[in-house]
Amino acid sequence: MIGQRINKLRLEKKISISELAERSGVAKSYISKLEKGTKANPSIQLLEKVADALEVTIDDILHDKAPAQEEEEIDKQWFSLIREAMASGVSKEQFQEFLEFNKWKIENKD
Repeated sequence: MIGQRINKLRLEKKISISELAERSGVAKSYISKLEKGTKANPSIQLLEKVADALEVTIDDILHDKAPAQEEEEIDKQWFSLIREAMASGVSKEQFQEFLEFNKWKIENKD
């Protein structure tokens, strides 16, 4: 089951097994065996590496999400982007200007 979720998450992110192996530092053959279900009970350290490489939480790998949870995850991603923008020094005004410009650009295509 863990392997199936890793496979699903990897495919959703359009990452190859080779790329996941490179990003996580976990052997490609081990990831392949996990996904196929021929390896079971990976260590927490391995799951942390894979989760980091997939940019998900260990919980995402261990548990299937209901649609409401997926929506909540999107909100977490938005909050993360906002925090990142704030940390990089983007002001509220600059962010608002960007949104307004983006709306204008969409409305004035062609």
